[in-house]
Amino acid sequence: MTGKQRAELRKQANTLPAIFQIGKEGLSGNMLAGMDNALNKRELIKISVLETCDKPPKDLCDTICQALEAEPIQCIGRKIVIYRQKPEEDKA
Repeated sequence: MTGKQRAELRKQANTLPAIFQIGKEGLSGNMLAGMDNALNKRELIKISVLETCDKPPKDLCDTICQALEAEPIQCIGRKIVIYRQKPEEDKA
């Protein structure tokens, strides 16, 4: 992914609400499944990491992106934005 593409996705994510929150329970399998479904529908999602979470947002971003085969777009403060292109059969 080029820097220009990443900048465009950051611009789009600016107005998106965070649709997932990671708190003291951390990252669960159910939450990852929900993120996977959301990425299949939206391609771009924003995640909020609550202060009660014991893992740093950067580590969570790496873990999520690796598990879901997604691209990290930005991780600023306690907000994470990730992107994954829709599968070809879903685009039609």
